[in-house]
Amino acid sequence: MADAGNKQSQEAYVPYEETKLYRIRHSTAHVMAQAVLELFPDGKIAIGPPIENGFYYDFDLGADDEGNPLSFTPEDLDAIERRMREIIKGNHSFEYRQVTAEEARDLYRTQPYKLELIDGLAVGGIDEYGEETSEEAIISTYKHDTFEDLCRGPHVEHTGQIPPDAFKLLSVAGAYWRGDENNPMLQRIYGTAWQNKKELKAYLHMLEEAKKRDHRKLGKELNIYLFDDEIGPGLPLWQPNGAILIEELEQLAREQEARHGYERVRTPHLAKESLFLRSGHLPYYEESMYPAMDLEGTRYFVKPMNCPMHHKIFAAQQRSYRDLPIKYAEYGTCYRYEKSGELFGLMRVRSMQMNDAHIYVSEDQFEAEFLDVIDMYIEYFEIFGIEKYIMRFSTHHRNGLGKKYVDNERLWLKTEEMVRKTMNNSGIPFVEVPDEAAFYGPKIDVQVWSATGREFTLATNQVDFAVPARFGLVYTNSEGEEETPLCLHRAPLSTHERMIGFLIEHYAGAFPVWLAPEQVRVIPITDSHVEHVAALARRLREEGIRAKADLGSDRMNAKIRSAQLMKVPYMVVIGDREVENNALALRKRDGSRQDDMPVEEFATLLKERIQTRSALL
Repeated sequence: MADAGNKQSQEAYVPYEETKLYRIRHSTAHVMAQAVLELFPDGKIAIGPPIENGFYYDFDLGADDEGNPLSFTPEDLDAIERRMREIIKGNHSFEYRQVTAEEARDLYRTQPYKLELIDGLAVGGIDEYGEETSEEAIISTYKHDTFEDLCRGPHVEHTGQIPPDAFKLLSVAGAYWRGDENNPMLQRIYGTAWQNKKELKAYLHMLEEAKKRDHRKLGKELNIYLFDDEIGPGLPLWQPNGAILIEELEQLAREQEARHGYERVRTPHLAKESLFLRSGHLPYYEESMYPAMDLEGTRYFVKPMNCPMHHKIFAAQQRSYRDLPIKYAEYGTCYRYEKSGELFGLMRVRSMQMNDAHIYVSEDQFEAEFLDVIDMYIEYFEIFGIEKYIMRFSTHHRNGLGKKYVDNERLWLKTEEMVRKTMNNSGIPFVEVPDEAAFYGPKIDVQVWSATGREFTLATNQVDFAVPARFGLVYTNSEGEEETPLCLHRAPLSTHERMIGFLIEHYAGAFPVWLAPEQVRVIPITDSHVEHVAALARRLREEGIRAKADLGSDRMNAKIRSAQLMKVPYMVVIGDREVENNALALRKRDGSRQDDMPVEEFATLLKERIQTRSALL
């Protein structure tokens, strides 16, 4: 097991919603909404939750004479901030009260978005943000000064507990109401709030660094991927550089999975409706699936996940306990109709190639195989230099049975205790988070942090106690009796899309040599060296090195600059001296240089870096 000394322990974990910082951000969001409505009295308010590192609030400011939604200006944000600080100085108490649906409708009679939320709360199963919840629906509000909002809290005691120099409004973005493009476009103000000015300053510095590493910006500059309107939002096109990244990740996965005893399978991109009804996915995921196609009276769906098809492969043969564990791996392409407002570069897409696998095990094998998946996570993290991560153990909530989760409390408690015991025995710290399980069982999600400190959900290890039985999956145990296996769903490298988006930002586009789409740029000093340069690039390619010769008309320094902008790890310059000595002048991406390096020595060094997947230049 890896040393987890710098990871957060289970005992030390406090849910974000219970922290002081959450209360500060939640309260700051309410103060912002008050300031906006004072400055824009005809404005309509939607929702305003705390989020990771800050908060947002959605507003409808109406439209101009041509019907275009009005938007906040930078000057508006400055004015809102000034008014917020005045409100904070008033030390206004946050006062909680419960109200009936009728009282709430009267209170928000001029606020259409609030009225829609109240309707959901009145029916039950919907929270004040319009999201499904397993909690009993209670309509409550928090009031401070002149502002009152639907809210469960928590908040600080009074506005004076919000540090006035530790918050900032960051940006404005368009956001469809409830993320649905058929709904009105709202104006979303994003802000951040911290416990003191020093924390705010550090966060703003991190944001500046993150902008430089934004995978959307670098993905375009480095010719990795693109989106096209005629193809559709959330459906990335991988350019040659992106295809190389994908192929390298797939090769890494093939090698690692072979070592861990996986077999690779392939499955189609669509299947009959009956498959997803049998698996139970349609009742839980249909809103996130592309609409069905009706072909000759049969409905087909493009697949949103691979597991039902892997179950079919398992079921195709008789199985014995001697065959287990059986591990099927696939980089299967899946399709999910994510809401337009939730699409975000490569991090949230509609077409995804998933590093998927399903492991069929007996209960006796569960602990060893579950930990083998965790070990694989850690092996990958060491390769990519991911030093900060945390395991999140997600469990069910009793009130969600039958709606959000499979209705079998006994198996929920049994499998959750199996995961809990396994993690405790491993010595790997983890945090336990209620009401975030998969619909068919508990899971471990892995949160990782990039070099800039940005947090990502990257990997998962899920226990499925429900779906194998629906497919009639059985094996013969040592007593000659049939048993249903447990199934582990795992994706340690996430999807290509999310993983590559993360790696672009983690490395700032300066990939380690083994992963770099272009590993060597060979550059002639003058046109008289072009033939030698072309031959050298060809020779390096024959050695399995991704090398290109820059034979364009630009001067040498411009060619070096071009290679630097593309973050090529090695630039090789060839002149008379290098041709005569069968050597090269090496310029590395980090600015270091080495002249008169023998070609054979360079090729040997580079191949060693690639084969060992070294982080060194």
